[in-house]
Amino acid sequence: MALNIVLLEPEIPQNTGNIARTCAALGAVLHLIKPLGFSIDQASIRRAGLDYWDKLALRVHDNFEDFLQSIGRENTDKLWFFSTKSSKKYFEQKIDLPCFLVFGKETAGLPINLLERFRSQTLRVPMGENIRSLNLSNTVAIAAYDVMRQNNFPDLVETSSVLDMHHLNAKDTL
Repeated sequence: MALNIVLLEPEIPQNTGNIARTCAALGAVLHLIKPLGFSIDQASIRRAGLDYWDKLALRVHDNFEDFLQSIGRENTDKLWFFSTKSSKKYFEQKIDLPCFLVFGKETAGLPINLLERFRSQTLRVPMGENIRSLNLSNTVAIAAYDVMRQNNFPDLVETSSVLDMHHLNAKDTL
């Protein structure tokens, strides 16, 4: 068990598809907590995740309590809740693996009862004034990659498709 991304009642299939692709790239488990605002086999969610669905570890839970039971209540200290209502910035917290990064639905975020219940485990991504929130898939990517960075990107490798910037021809540059 390493990095786990948890979406509580996601509503927009394209966001979930993008998040699934991020999870596949990182080797993270994606947990979806019902009710979902779409069908998992819906074409738009598959299209957003491209051809990475076979590389995704996906778990679907009936509700939040079912999710907690599945991970074991002794692991609740490994939960990190992301909300615009938190006062603590995500980069101020060292997050060790294994962990569970929990995100709320696009239109409402996480319910206040969860934020109060896990107050010391809530974090936020800073943003400018008068901005209500970032896109969910962007927020997940920011948080997930930072956790992996903090843990030295375990089990991830550079691919052979990385450009060697010293060997680019002038015609190949922008």
